[in-house]
Amino acid sequence: SPTLGTCSPLGMDLCHVPPSREKGWYLALMAPNVKGANYAWLDPSRLYCHPQGFQDCVAELLEPFEGDRIDVVAGIDAMGFILGAAVAAKLRKGFLAIRKAGHLCVQTVCQPYRDYSGREKVMEVRTDAISPGLRVLLVDQWVETGGTMRAAIQLVERLGGVVAGRMGGTRDPPSPPSPTMGEAGGGLSPLSPCPAGVAAICIEGSEGGRWIRERYKCGHCVPPGLQPRFDRHR
Repeated sequence: SPTLGTCSPLGMDLCHVPPSREKGWYLALMAPNVKGANYAWLDPSRLYCHPQGFQDCVAELLEPFEGDRIDVVAGIDAMGFILGAAVAAKLRKGFLAIRKAGHLCVQTVCQPYRDYSGREKVMEVRTDAISPGLRVLLVDQWVETGGTMRAAIQLVERLGGVVAGRMGGTRDPPSPPSPTMGEAGGGLSPLSPCPAGVAAICIEGSEGGRWIRERYKCGHCVPPGLQPRFDRHR
């Protein structure tokens, strides 16, 4: 299994590819935090520099959605833009940017939320790109508390877009907001199959991460044996 946080701080061999390429091997390319508590415990973006690692990451992220109908890929500002655009290119689909509020000069719909650090923020999406029934694959780099992804889900669903349930189906009544996840709309009950969903390198086992996993079809890159370490940030 990948050994986390062991990459040399001096550089990375962009040509080295392990012979076996076990599931999630590229997670070892992520760089550890060397700047203290105000930063994330890992920097996943380092693996994007490795051509084979990045390709394998995107391929494994999409495995749960093989054969599903996906109309558009939406990436969340900002690191979700990198991964989401790569996913869209792989699927040969369009890419929709879900932005931090205040950057779009067109008609938008906004959603307040609380991010992983507990800061209150607002995100927005253009209203002309999502029509009722559009099947959307939402992509972010990481889901920690779930507040950011849950707000993005609500934006898509408010415009009539479809973010697939764990096994698809009808909508539940809206659930009350969580203090760590911010406000969000209802999810989907496991009834009939439908496509698209949520994808991130890691979906942590936090309250918000569990809420998303229980209600939406998800793709991620962390093998089951490593998930507890990611949940503990170790």
